[in-house]
Amino acid sequence: MNHPTLPAGRIRPAPDELLRQLEQRFGASFTTARAVCAQHGRDESPFDAPPPAGVVFCACTEDVADAVRLCGAFATPVIAFGAGSSLEGQLLAVQGGISLDLTRMDRVLEIVAEDMLVRVQPGVTRLRLNDELRHSGLFFPIDPGADATIGGMTATRASGTNAVRYGTMRENVLALTVVLADGTVLRTGTRARKSSAGYDLTRLFVGSEGTLGIITEVTLRLHPQPQAVAAAVCSFASVAQAVDCTIELIQSAIPIARCELMDANAVRAVNAHDRLDLPEQPLLLMEFHGSAEGVREQAQATQQIAAAHGGSDFAWADTPEERTRLWKARHHAYLSALQTRPGCRCVTTDTCVPISRLAESINDTVAEADAAGLPYFLVGHVGDGNFHVGYLIDPQLPAERELAEKLNARLVRRALRLGGTCSGEHGVGLHKQEFLREEAGDAAIALMRTLKQALDPAGILNPGKIFR
Repeated sequence: MNHPTLPAGRIRPAPDELLRQLEQRFGASFTTARAVCAQHGRDESPFDAPPPAGVVFCACTEDVADAVRLCGAFATPVIAFGAGSSLEGQLLAVQGGISLDLTRMDRVLEIVAEDMLVRVQPGVTRLRLNDELRHSGLFFPIDPGADATIGGMTATRASGTNAVRYGTMRENVLALTVVLADGTVLRTGTRARKSSAGYDLTRLFVGSEGTLGIITEVTLRLHPQPQAVAAAVCSFASVAQAVDCTIELIQSAIPIARCELMDANAVRAVNAHDRLDLPEQPLLLMEFHGSAEGVREQAQATQQIAAAHGGSDFAWADTPEERTRLWKARHHAYLSALQTRPGCRCVTTDTCVPISRLAESINDTVAEADAAGLPYFLVGHVGDGNFHVGYLIDPQLPAERELAEKLNARLVRRALRLGGTCSGEHGVGLHKQEFLREEAGDAAIALMRTLKQALDPAGILNPGKIFR
């Protein structure tokens, strides 16, 4: 199955001499086994591409630097691999090359509770990190849903369900260790909460999707664990009512920690997958953090606003077990939806618009999707104007793929007209390249190319991604 906009690129075969030298340097930590290469040549996107020629399992920054230097000597592409959960084709070897698997770099190196920060290797996953932090009184709030690695989350500038209160990876990464295309090890940022010293190199690499350097260490900002946490669900007769409720909640300055939208299709899917009995209507899933009294006040104000917008079946989840069950179901929405149409692939989008234009963006999107008749589901971090539509297509029916891409293009261009962005959190990868050009303009793309050429003149770092 080939995607019509998949940049073919020029496959650069890995020379036999490079493979020999990688085997000599890494021994059993390097493999060309077909099954392993196939695993590292596939993510959660709907794209198909050739697998990498080999996989290096790196254990430290020195391993990454040596692998990059060897590949650079043979002008062979290098693609960083984490959890494999990307949705826009970021890890696909569209020009061939070697995959660097960073999952063995999974140590929490240092927790500095007094400064509310932590230093980790890139293979640490977000759930593992919070498990390590649970006795410190601190937590890391960025929650994209999948149990992604910190390195991958940094490379794609991830956000997720808590972004409305705690921000995204951009606001929570303090410093990095990065391996450049020539094998140089670069350290950016400090442990200080702010700096005015020179160019902000840390932010340059956050969101660069492995095209400017490979991240091997991350220093993160932590946050105090809230004294009290409460979650609530509220159902609505229509998506429009739920969105209008969200807009008023945000404009009322209620410090809500999470505000997630699920349409009836998504609710139906998670009910079946997680054996829940939520009303199969559009719903908002919300969470409040703070003192016990503050949480109570936030919840009461929210319930009044929801009722004014037709909200019903307002239910609380006060215990950690109840909250975990609800949020696990929300995080399972993508996989749950896939199971409603066995064998399907999912074409996803993730636009973000100003909160004042959210209703227009979502309402028009839902109307188009319903009229098209293609199976879909909608979920969103609507507290910050970000939402996702997943179109469930039969990979054997090209007409369905074409229809999904047309719907996706209309959705993205609508977001751009409304002052939004083509990607709120998934990144550009392969799928959003043309939309990025429309959003940023030719001058900005030219500057990005100049930066890429300066840092990676041979074009070996994840080529074919972000721009062609």
